[in-house]
Amino acid sequence: MAKFDEPIERLIEYFRSLPGVGYKTAQRYAYSIIEGSKERAENFAEAIKEVKSKIGLCTKCGNYTDKPVCDICEKRSGKVICVVKEPKDIISMEKVKNYDGVYHVLFGLLSPLDGKGPNDINIKGLLKRIQELKTEEVIMATDPDVEGDATAMYIAKLLKPMGIKVTRLAQGIAMGSDLEYADEVTLSKAMEGRREID
Repeated sequence: MAKFDEPIERLIEYFRSLPGVGYKTAQRYAYSIIEGSKERAENFAEAIKEVKSKIGLCTKCGNYTDKPVCDICEKRSGKVICVVKEPKDIISMEKVKNYDGVYHVLFGLLSPLDGKGPNDINIKGLLKRIQELKTEEVIMATDPDVEGDATAMYIAKLLKPMGIKVTRLAQGIAMGSDLEYADEVTLSKAMEGRREID
């Protein structure tokens, strides 16, 4: 089998390291860079460098932002907090047009098999924000799988004695699926049909 020159092979390997990109797709991406203009390649490289140097985490919710506090935390009321696993889940939830609360990123889920307990995810930060913002409802928007359900139940048990309403997205989202792949209509229905966690 013919080998590519080292710079091409290296570029292919970098593309392959991205989630969901196989060898053939990585090869196509590499050819696109090679066949495109030098200016386009430089702009692409600059965009990657810029995002790595300028994008950080919101000091309040954990969303990706280029400022200390993201626009969502700056402009919205904290009466309702939507709890998600990762920052990229916020983009998915923002497809829901009628949601005007804030978010809180856990940076993981409870998973005893993987050695992840309550101190390994951002639950303390959530409790602090609830008190600061005088939150009335917490929406658990974790994936509908074993870890997502366990995390939702654990947080609900912590918040119930505080008089906080804790709801879970309705099961319009298929069990075991990832929030980031849900479409706008499904997420809107799941938000509308959310139910309180007992």
